[in-house]
Amino acid sequence: MVTISLPSNQRARLRKCLRRAGRREIGGILMGEQVAPDHFRIVDFSVDDKTGTAAHFVRSPEHHAEALEGFFCRTGSDFKRFNYLGEWHSHPSFPVRPSQEDISSMQSLVNGERDIDFSALMIVRLRCFFLVEAAAYMFVRRAAPGQVSLTS
Repeated sequence: MVTISLPSNQRARLRKCLRRAGRREIGGILMGEQVAPDHFRIVDFSVDDKTGTAAHFVRSPEHHAEALEGFFCRTGSDFKRFNYLGEWHSHPSFPVRPSQEDISSMQSLVNGERDIDFSALMIVRLRCFFLVEAAAYMFVRRAAPGQVSLTS
Protein backbone atom coordinates (compact mmCIF):
# COMPACT_ATOMS: atom_id res chain seq x y z
CA MET A 1 0.00 0.00 0.00
CA VAL A 2 1.17 3.51 -0.81
CA THR A 3 1.77 5.86 2.13
CA ILE A 4 1.77 9.65 1.92
CA SER A 5 3.01 11.72 4.84
CA LEU A 6 1.50 15.14 5.44
CA PRO A 7 4.00 16.85 7.79
CA SER A 8 2.72 19.22 10.48
CA ASN A 9 4.12 22.33 8.74
CA GLN A 10 2.22 21.47 5.54
CA ARG A 11 -0.93 20.63 7.55
CA ALA A 12 -0.71 24.03 9.29
CA ARG A 13 -0.31 25.83 5.96
CA LEU A 14 -3.27 23.89 4.57
CA ARG A 15 -5.37 24.83 7.63
CA LYS A 16 -4.66 28.53 6.99
CA CYS A 17 -5.67 28.23 3.33
CA LEU A 18 -8.89 26.41 4.22
CA ARG A 19 -9.82 29.03 6.82
CA ARG A 20 -9.35 31.84 4.29
CA ALA A 21 -11.44 30.02 1.67
CA GLY A 22 -14.37 29.43 4.00
CA ARG A 23 -17.14 27.52 2.18
CA ARG A 24 -15.46 27.75 -1.26
CA GLU A 25 -13.58 24.78 -2.72
CA ILE A 26 -9.89 25.44 -3.33
CA GLY A 27 -7.06 23.23 -4.50
CA GLY A 28 -3.85 22.79 -6.40
CA ILE A 29 -1.04 20.34 -6.99
CA LEU A 30 1.00 18.28 -4.52
CA MET A 31 4.77 18.20 -4.77
CA GLY A 32 6.48 15.38 -2.95
CA GLU A 33 9.63 13.57 -2.00
CA GLN A 34 9.95 9.81 -2.35
CA VAL A 35 11.39 8.73 1.02
CA ALA A 36 11.10 4.95 0.46
CA PRO A 37 9.46 2.63 -2.07
CA ASP A 38 5.71 3.42 -2.03
CA HIS A 39 6.23 6.15 0.61
CA PHE A 40 6.02 9.83 -0.27
CA ARG A 41 6.17 12.99 1.82
CA ILE A 42 4.35 16.16 0.80
CA VAL A 43 7.03 18.85 0.58
CA ASP A 44 4.98 21.66 -0.95
CA PHE A 45 1.65 22.37 -2.60
CA SER A 46 0.23 25.08 -4.79
CA VAL A 47 -3.03 26.86 -4.01
CA ASP A 48 -5.59 28.28 -6.42
CA ASP A 49 -7.92 30.12 -4.08
CA LYS A 50 -9.62 32.21 -6.77
CA THR A 51 -11.55 29.86 -9.07
CA GLY A 52 -13.51 27.62 -6.67
CA THR A 53 -17.20 27.79 -5.82
CA ALA A 54 -19.19 26.23 -2.97
CA ALA A 55 -19.37 22.88 -4.78
CA HIS A 56 -16.79 22.88 -7.58
CA PHE A 57 -13.08 23.38 -8.18
CA VAL A 58 -11.06 23.24 -11.41
CA ARG A 59 -7.42 24.24 -11.16
CA SER A 60 -5.71 26.68 -13.49
CA PRO A 61 -2.85 24.77 -15.19
CA GLU A 62 -0.74 27.91 -15.78
CA HIS A 63 -0.62 28.94 -12.11
CA HIS A 64 0.38 25.47 -10.98
CA ALA A 65 2.97 24.99 -13.75
CA GLU A 66 4.85 27.97 -12.28
CA ALA A 67 4.71 26.44 -8.79
CA LEU A 68 6.04 23.12 -10.12
CA GLU A 69 8.85 24.83 -12.02
CA GLY A 70 9.88 26.70 -8.85
CA PHE A 71 9.78 23.44 -6.88
CA PHE A 72 12.09 21.75 -9.42
CA CYS A 73 14.53 24.68 -9.18
CA ARG A 74 14.57 24.50 -5.36
CA THR A 75 15.16 20.73 -5.41
CA GLY A 76 17.88 20.76 -8.06
CA SER A 77 15.66 19.01 -10.64
CA ASP A 78 16.23 15.71 -8.82
CA PHE A 79 13.15 14.14 -10.45
CA LYS A 80 13.72 10.64 -9.03
CA ARG A 81 13.48 12.00 -5.48
CA PHE A 82 11.34 15.18 -5.79
CA ASN A 83 8.45 15.37 -8.23
CA TYR A 84 4.82 16.05 -8.93
CA LEU A 85 2.81 13.81 -6.60
CA GLY A 86 -0.73 14.65 -7.52
CA GLU A 87 -3.66 16.96 -6.99
CA TRP A 88 -5.55 18.20 -3.96
CA HIS A 89 -8.74 20.10 -3.34
CA SER A 90 -11.15 20.83 -0.55
CA HIS A 91 -14.66 19.59 0.05
CA PRO A 92 -15.83 22.10 2.69
CA SER A 93 -19.44 20.91 2.49
CA PHE A 94 -18.95 17.26 1.52
CA PRO A 95 -17.11 14.15 2.81
CA VAL A 96 -13.41 13.74 1.96
CA ARG A 97 -14.22 11.15 -0.72
CA PRO A 98 -13.82 11.74 -4.46
CA SER A 99 -16.96 12.58 -6.40
CA GLN A 100 -17.68 10.86 -9.73
CA GLU A 101 -16.34 13.99 -11.42
CA ASP A 102 -13.13 13.79 -9.33
CA ILE A 103 -12.64 10.12 -10.27
CA SER A 104 -13.26 10.78 -13.96
CA SER A 105 -10.88 13.76 -13.98
CA MET A 106 -8.07 11.82 -12.26
CA GLN A 107 -8.50 8.77 -14.50
CA SER A 108 -8.32 11.04 -17.55
CA LEU A 109 -5.11 12.51 -16.16
CA VAL A 110 -3.30 9.17 -15.73
CA ASN A 111 -4.79 7.50 -18.82
CA GLY A 112 -4.22 10.56 -21.00
CA GLU A 113 -1.34 11.57 -23.19
CA ARG A 114 0.63 13.57 -20.59
CA ASP A 115 2.96 10.69 -19.65
CA ILE A 116 1.72 10.62 -16.03
CA ASP A 117 1.70 6.99 -14.84
CA PHE A 118 0.19 7.72 -11.42
CA SER A 119 -1.28 10.60 -9.49
CA ALA A 120 -2.49 10.98 -5.93
CA LEU A 121 -5.64 12.89 -5.06
CA MET A 122 -5.89 14.34 -1.58
CA ILE A 123 -9.25 15.72 -0.49
CA VAL A 124 -9.39 17.90 2.61
CA ARG A 125 -11.80 19.90 4.71
CA LEU A 126 -11.72 21.89 7.90
CA ARG A 127 -13.74 20.57 10.84
CA CYS A 128 -14.53 22.72 13.90
CA PHE A 129 -12.41 25.57 12.44
CA PHE A 130 -9.06 23.91 13.26
CA LEU A 131 -9.08 20.17 12.53
CA VAL A 132 -7.87 19.25 9.04
CA GLU A 133 -9.71 16.13 7.88
CA ALA A 134 -7.99 14.52 4.90
CA ALA A 135 -8.03 11.38 2.78
CA ALA A 136 -5.86 10.40 -0.18
CA TYR A 137 -6.43 8.15 -3.17
CA MET A 138 -4.02 6.81 -5.79
CA PHE A 139 -4.86 6.69 -9.49
CA VAL A 140 -2.63 4.48 -11.63
CA ARG A 141 -2.69 4.03 -15.38
CA ARG A 142 -5.05 1.21 -16.42
CA ALA A 143 -5.96 0.32 -12.80
CA ALA A 144 -8.80 0.98 -10.39
CA PRO A 145 -8.22 3.83 -7.92
CA GLY A 146 -7.24 2.86 -4.39
CA GLN A 147 -7.12 4.55 -1.01
CA VAL A 148 -3.73 5.61 0.34
CA SER A 149 -2.47 5.54 3.91
CA LEU A 150 -2.20 9.21 4.88
CA THR A 151 0.02 9.84 7.92
CA SER A 152 1.31 12.89 9.82
